[in-house]
Amino acid sequence: MAEKVIRAWQRMISGRRLDLLDPSPLDVEISDIAHGLARVSRWNGQTFGDHPFSVAQHSLVVEDIFRRLGKANALECQMALLHDAPEYVIGDMISPFKAVVGGGYKIIEKKLEAAIHLRFGLPPHPDRVLKARIKKADTVSAFFEATELAGFTASEAHRFFGVPRGFSRDTMAMTPLPAKEAEERFLERFHALEKERAEGDS
Repeated sequence: MAEKVIRAWQRMISGRRLDLLDPSPLDVEISDIAHGLARVSRWNGQTFGDHPFSVAQHSLVVEDIFRRLGKANALECQMALLHDAPEYVIGDMISPFKAVVGGGYKIIEKKLEAAIHLRFGLPPHPDRVLKARIKKADTVSAFFEATELAGFTASEAHRFFGVPRGFSRDTMAMTPLPAKEAEERFLERFHALEKERAEGDS
């Protein structure tokens, strides 16, 4: 009896077929990333508002915080914007569940990250220093998402995400956007950074 063939690729809106186990940069399109991230919910959808708070919107917030935390060039900002890009394929798994799933998830995530970055002329992965800077911005965003959208008390958020110094709620774009608007804003910011990088190289 022939072995059942397990499908390891996903068909994208663009028509691309992305192999999840061995992703090729040639099968990565920014339109697919923006479309997918705008439809993936943060916090498993357990947020207040008329719309889910999408990973696309979260990525925009994180990149904004990243720039405000210190001097950053367009390449670094683009890597901050794309810090959760693999989730357009694998979804946004909350931290407690990632801890249970373990290493297999991380292996696939890192392969996807490398394919995405290489597609856009970025290093396969951020170096240790840049990764820490992006993580700091991510944590600031998580604090405000937790308290403003996900029902965490301030003390709970402080315990899990620390105290975000130099930032306040009124400087955060925390009103959940419709998916199409989040998608368009993500694409707009991505292309602005692409242009900035190109002009910097000329």
